[in-house]
Amino acid sequence: MTAFPESWAQLNPVLAHDWLTGMRGGERVLEWLCRGFPRAPICTLIFSSRAVSETIRAHPVRTSFLQRVPHIERHYRYWLPLYPLSIAALRAPQADLMISTSHCVAKGLRPPPGARHLCYCFTPMRYAWMFHEEYFGHGWRRRLANPLLAALRRWDVASNTRVDRFVTISRHVRDRIRRFYGRDADVVYPPINTAFFTPGPLPPDAGLYDLIVSALVPYKRIELALQAYGRLDFPLRVVGTGGEMPKLRRMAPPNVLWLGRCSDVALRELYRGCRFLIFPGEEDFGIVPVEAQACGRPVIAFGHGGVRESVVDGLTGLFFDEPFPEALVDAVRRAVPLSWNSSAIRAHAEQFSPQHFIDGIARAIEECLQEGRKTS
Repeated sequence: MTAFPESWAQLNPVLAHDWLTGMRGGERVLEWLCRGFPRAPICTLIFSSRAVSETIRAHPVRTSFLQRVPHIERHYRYWLPLYPLSIAALRAPQADLMISTSHCVAKGLRPPPGARHLCYCFTPMRYAWMFHEEYFGHGWRRRLANPLLAALRRWDVASNTRVDRFVTISRHVRDRIRRFYGRDADVVYPPINTAFFTPGPLPPDAGLYDLIVSALVPYKRIELALQAYGRLDFPLRVVGTGGEMPKLRRMAPPNVLWLGRCSDVALRELYRGCRFLIFPGEEDFGIVPVEAQACGRPVIAFGHGGVRESVVDGLTGLFFDEPFPEALVDAVRRAVPLSWNSSAIRAHAEQFSPQHFIDGIARAIEECLQEGRKTS
């Protein structure tokens, strides 16, 4: 059972999050902060109560003016140009500590007077600083987006003055924060529910398929995996949804099975039964590979980004270094004859437990508050 510091009960915090329209990795992090601060209000651009967990729903939520736009929860990405204005117009309630969990604009929320601001930064805005082609393509969309992206980068740097201390999810992102913001950051790995994702009884089809768990969006490089498995001719199951699904289904070989969304219980069974988890994209950390390892299963991943901190090459998985189908095919073929130790893979994953996350965040909070006392 995860234990929270007794000192947290004496704090009067406010939480900030970019938007609440689903339960992805960022919302899982926020969920643990909600458990640690059960009365803290949440400030966010957009809130869809039916799309988040009961833990988050139990908190008072303060939203921006974008909340009044009809059907905003389905089309919020198109309102990106207004995000800085929206967060600037949002007012946080009185608090002595603000914790923002941010990959976009939440870190730009103005803290209440006298409050210290700790930002748990998932990444500087990916679409403003990098991966432009994956988000906007090469043609007219990219040219139209360039002035907007330049303005977002200027705002992103300027809004750093509202953050007293940065914490981030990996050394990979820490380097990015130093490069883009000129700021240092503590590294506290995000929490993985290692008490739930565990090795267990093997399903009847154990070892008879490989697995992808991913949003179906361009930068995840699912297309690369489909091309590779067309050559491998081994069953591949894909969990996830997204805008790329129609295109990917059209190009998929017949050995690919599309499962859409899955419950956590169903996902755990899929992890336990897969031969390998396949992870073809470049991620800032990679929660899915750790969930698979917590279930004792090895990971075959593109060896760039934060995954190099969560997977041990040769012990808990294998890396491929080039983003091409041939490289993934080679990695799978190299992995097949190896003997994988499920217990060792599980033991590695345990260092990413919620308790490790809470302990790391607690240290960062205390240091952030102490710095404020010294300067007051």
